[in-house]
Amino acid sequence: MIPSRFRANPQAPSASTLYYGWIVVGVTVLALLVSAGVRSAPGVLIHPLEEDLGWDRSSISLGVSIGLLLFGLAGPGTGWLIDRYGPRRITLGGIVLVAASTAVGATVQSLWQFAVVWGALSGLGTGMVGSVLGATVANRWFVARRGLVLGAFGAATSAGFLLFVPFLMWLVNQVGWRTMSVILAACAALLFFPVLVLLRNDPAEMGLRPYGEPVGPTSKTDAAVSRAAAERQPWIMKRAVRVPEFWLLSGSFFVCGATSNGLIGTHFIAHSLDHGISETTAASTLALMGGMNFVGTLTSGWLTDRYDPRKLLAVYYSLRGLSLFLLPAVTGIEGLAIFAIVFGLDYIATVPPTAALTADIFGRRNVGAVFGWVFFAHQLGAALAAYGGGVTRDVLGDYMAAFLAAGILAILGGLMAMRIDRNARPVMVTEPVTAVA
Repeated sequence: MIPSRFRANPQAPSASTLYYGWIVVGVTVLALLVSAGVRSAPGVLIHPLEEDLGWDRSSISLGVSIGLLLFGLAGPGTGWLIDRYGPRRITLGGIVLVAASTAVGATVQSLWQFAVVWGALSGLGTGMVGSVLGATVANRWFVARRGLVLGAFGAATSAGFLLFVPFLMWLVNQVGWRTMSVILAACAALLFFPVLVLLRNDPAEMGLRPYGEPVGPTSKTDAAVSRAAAERQPWIMKRAVRVPEFWLLSGSFFVCGATSNGLIGTHFIAHSLDHGISETTAASTLALMGGMNFVGTLTSGWLTDRYDPRKLLAVYYSLRGLSLFLLPAVTGIEGLAIFAIVFGLDYIATVPPTAALTADIFGRRNVGAVFGWVFFAHQLGAALAAYGGGVTRDVLGDYMAAFLAAGILAILGGLMAMRIDRNARPVMVTEPVTAVA
């Protein structure tokens, strides 16, 4: 039974009623925030593990890269499962895995255990409660304000860094990294109840239409596109891989992952410590980056509703590349703080335009499957950059070569974004699906 205050008009929710999709957005924001906090923990653990267990940075980075890779590899499977069974069940399963793996993470004694628990299991769990969930919820529940909702989800990920990185670093200094892991596991476990009670799979479950969806299309072409966008196409990936837009989206998002989560997210604190900055100050600087990303991603969502997403991506990647070119020369706290502000503004600002382009080209009910693979490319880039950054540091003694290479990649990402053809959508979503034996 739907509470009356949520029983909005299916055609157009009135101002006096609360559209239930906003409740779903709130629960999803909470899930993404905690998931990002768990995902940020390995970057905080690098220095404590070096001191406590005597591991070298390359070995620790390999474990972190496994987590990033599995975080992305969970995307396609999670997207397929979400499209088939809905976000609620998959999110609950991810929460259980995140809480369990983080709790067990407090007991690791060897590198292989770290790779399995903090790498594989944590990566899979957070991948089930990650960007694919946000992209699916936004595109299922919203037509109007979709970019804003995607921006809010990106901001939630930023807030995960903003809130958790300094908190986790403080816990490590106060009670040690093992107790920190237990406390983090408890935070993840607390998510289970609100998701169980409040998260819903689709507006239809509540007798609603997506927010802002037109009552009826204005032409036969619009009708065909609207029906296809609203239907799940089981063989969508067979088609998706045949068009350049899928590979351009994946390639540019590969660059995003390599330059953000992979290199900066994993090694920024370690880079700061190499230049004599304290752990607490370094964590606070990374949190500042997360705070600026909160602003940047919300703004990006607003802009995505109003401007060409391809041009936004080109600007974001170009600015990111320029900031990475300057980073090797920035070693003091003041310079690192300025870098954190500039880089933070577009750290995850790429998510709203990328997810919106995916939905526009391949259909909103297929976002889980298609964006899952696009997001896998993001995390493949992150995994390679996380490991490559650690190796570069051990071999060359600093991160200069890694930062410069990442800057070049970012410029290439902007060029790829401008090659995307937004008019590919009618070909992909109106062609009839033929089952393959």
